Amino acid sequence: MANATPVRVRFCPSPTGNPHVGLIRTALFNWAYARHNKGSLVFRIEDTDAARDSEESYQQLLDSFHWLGFDWDEGPEVGGPHAPYRQSQRMDIYKDVADKLLAAGHAYHCYCTTEELDARREAARQAGRPSGYDGTCRELTAEQKAAYEAEGRTSIVRFRMPDEPITFTDLVRGELTFTPENVPDYGIVRANGAPLYTLVNPIDDALMGITHVLRGEDLLSSTPRQIALYKALIELGVAKEIPAFGHLPYVMGEGNKKLSKRDPQASLNLYRDRGFLPEGLLNYLALLGWSFSADQDIFSVSELIEKFDIADVNANPARFDLKKAEAINADHIRQLDVKDFTAACEPWLKAPHANWAPEDFDQAAWEAIAPHAQTRVTVLSDITANVDFLFLKEPVEDEASWAKAMKGDPAALLTTARAKLADADWTSPESLKEAVLAAGEEHGLKLGKAQAPVRVAVTGRTVGLPLFESLEVLGKERTLQRIDAALAKLAG
Repeated sequence: MANATPVRVRFCPSPTGNPHVGLIRTALFNWAYARHNKGSLVFRIEDTDAARDSEESYQQLLDSFHWLGFDWDEGPEVGGPHAPYRQSQRMDIYKDVADKLLAAGHAYHCYCTTEELDARREAARQAGRPSGYDGTCRELTAEQKAAYEAEGRTSIVRFRMPDEPITFTDLVRGELTFTPENVPDYGIVRANGAPLYTLVNPIDDALMGITHVLRGEDLLSSTPRQIALYKALIELGVAKEIPAFGHLPYVMGEGNKKLSKRDPQASLNLYRDRGFLPEGLLNYLALLGWSFSADQDIFSVSELIEKFDIADVNANPARFDLKKAEAINADHIRQLDVKDFTAACEPWLKAPHANWAPEDFDQAAWEAIAPHAQTRVTVLSDITANVDFLFLKEPVEDEASWAKAMKGDPAALLTTARAKLADADWTSPESLKEAVLAAGEEHGLKLGKAQAPVRVAVTGRTVGLPLFESLEVLGKERTLQRIDAALAKLAG
């Protein structure tokens, strides 16, 4: 197995549906490995399935990669010496190679019908034998082929697997051996002439000089087939060497099941829409099967590139933990320069996220509260509910928060707090805190109990940004007006 330099890896997703976080993890590992080794990343689009592929999904892939900060050395938008990089535009190449494989005896036409294949597989299962293709059409004579065609049968093209074990060293899992009975002849071209994944990816990898194939564990069973095909391609002069293979661990979701596209938490768009930072999400995804060090989970993209090695990837399945992903993202938010944080939040301060009128937004108030908000949000979309009290004419009506905070004699506490806040120094959050603390002491309450009714009266919620800094930004007049409104509501 070759270990050529410079490193050339590829990422070849199918444009079907929304990008999946498992797919992005695979892209990340390929990208990081290429950049760590100062090699090349080839971005290739596997769009040979016209029934499932869509231009919309293709554009989503490109947009997602740009958002995440991935760059590639060859592929869509950048071109390269091995163009085109969309498999749907390379059909003539695949047909030519398939014809050469047939002519050299590495492949053959198979006329078995679906019903015949199903019946033979079931018989094999019943007998306790492997249920793969049994080689019925391997040695057909010209007369037998003509007879099948006279019946109106169509044929697929199958690759002829060698009758010997195939052993290779997986970069993640070590040495693996597959015996012939477990790797039967397999289809490479459909009856309608369309090439299958099992043919097109090895051909493209060979022609594009890919040195390392890093992909998901679900494709491990196809690797011995592709190694056998590579040997045939080398014989035909299409390939120069067999790439090294590394199979990345499954990403598991709820209930010990592989995270699938149908799982809500699998969609990359979910994290983007919630306001994950690209750096935060990539940091978390890198930990799905790899670790930076025993005592460090938070790292930058540049640190990841500097440290990443496929040899350090763990073969065991990785569990997707949303809470950990959010915690890591929160750490990355804290690390932002406050100006960058302020700018990053902008989409969530406008329609359709904002629940206030555009003309009521106050940029100066936002910039004043932003440093305090930065320490509290987990994802950027949290910002909308945290700062809406500044831009709404009245605080949100949250009856659950009201009922939770307005216990005991809230009117008496709010009356005292209003009086003390009216006399406080509004250029100092500490002065505002002392005012509420003093009001609480008069009613036998500690600060936590005393500030709860004030918070709900002013912001509408029981939790949020630091209260006294929030009051300072809101201002004396609006704060006292909201306490008056709360007192009126209590009286009513």
